[in-house]
Amino acid sequence: MTDRRCSGILLLVVLAVVQGAGCGRDTDRVPVLNFWVMGREGEMVQELVHEFEARNPDVRVRIQQIPWSAAHEKMLTAHVGRATPDLAQLGNTWVPEFQALGALVELDPLVAESDLVNPDDHFAGIWSTNVIGGKSYGVPWYVDTRLLFYRTDLLAEAGFEEPPATWAQWRRTLEAVSARGPDRYGILLPINEWTQPVILGLQAGSSLLADGDTRGDFSGPAFGRALDFYLGLFADGLAPPVSNNQVANLYQEFARGTFAMFITGPWNIGECRRRLPEELQDRWATAPLPAPEGEAPGLSLAGGSSLVVFQSSAHQEAAWRLIEFLNEPAQQVRFFKLTGDLPANKTAWSDPELATDPMVRAFWDQLQYVVSTPKIPEWEQIATRIWERTEAAIRGAETRSEAMEKLDADVDRILAKRRWLLSRGRGQDPQDGAGHE
Repeated sequence: MTDRRCSGILLLVVLAVVQGAGCGRDTDRVPVLNFWVMGREGEMVQELVHEFEARNPDVRVRIQQIPWSAAHEKMLTAHVGRATPDLAQLGNTWVPEFQALGALVELDPLVAESDLVNPDDHFAGIWSTNVIGGKSYGVPWYVDTRLLFYRTDLLAEAGFEEPPATWAQWRRTLEAVSARGPDRYGILLPINEWTQPVILGLQAGSSLLADGDTRGDFSGPAFGRALDFYLGLFADGLAPPVSNNQVANLYQEFARGTFAMFITGPWNIGECRRRLPEELQDRWATAPLPAPEGEAPGLSLAGGSSLVVFQSSAHQEAAWRLIEFLNEPAQQVRFFKLTGDLPANKTAWSDPELATDPMVRAFWDQLQYVVSTPKIPEWEQIATRIWERTEAAIRGAETRSEAMEKLDADVDRILAKRRWLLSRGRGQDPQDGAGHE
């Protein structure tokens, strides 16, 4: 082979490599959406994202899966370091904090123009968790709330064919079920959880906070009524004074009949079906929470996760397209079947698997009666103080009045900065942080 021929072949090879590299650079110019997702959802959502990318060839999605235990700190660190993703999954109680930081895009203009995202297609109490100061900052992705899981056979043996609808019925049912013998209880209410006393307080009409969410109102009569009911369950031996860590195996103890009820969310439907013995599969059920007077199901908490767009994103339009896609009823149903997470879009609930499942149906009923916790950045700190102070009252270290007075003092200290800002005609300044101590 001559030197001239070798040089010609080499030139063709070089041109081919350069052209190939050029094509690669065209691909690299396709926007890449950084999407942060928590826990197992980060793995499962990839199944849906493939279809989104097929429909939107001008966009690529990079999913980063984050453990729930590290997610809050990672999000805050990313905001401070100006390294937030384009969009992310946020727990509903986190939205006020990141909104106060100025991290989130207001979505009302996008919702108004969308044919796929409509607030009327969502549970009102869930949608409102993302509305702060009259503006929306997130779209619910999946929903959860808390209600009763109970042993139908144990209630029937005690003379109750239906779950309780009022506090008075609830108390009578728990007394009868607890009378089965020693170390038998009506209900498990882990004392290191804040959700149960807060739910009862909301049912009793407490606002939890006072003076425009700047002071505690736990010493008020409404929360006091709820806490008297709650503390009475422990004082009278209807609930064991134990934390989650002291229950070795929730499902095993439920199967043994150590307790006949517990309050939990939809994730435990699948767990009970997997982990309870076969002979008990037709002996447990779910029901909405009792109400103080029983006019309707008692209120529960509006929970779940929402999808948000970050202000720092250079691809906000593409991020919104992904949110619209994940909001479609068909995608909501697919996600439910992959994860067990209940759809946020009510249209998806017409799917036969959801519509005919009695365990799931109780959640549909409860989701009509949910409210959010106070939408302030400091709520996570306040929630910790709630279970700390109620635990002291449960164990008899303090009276109910003493514990709640101390809780109000704790809350007033946590909210001191909020009062200072409001006294000067300012809301939470995004540059001032989220009110952490």
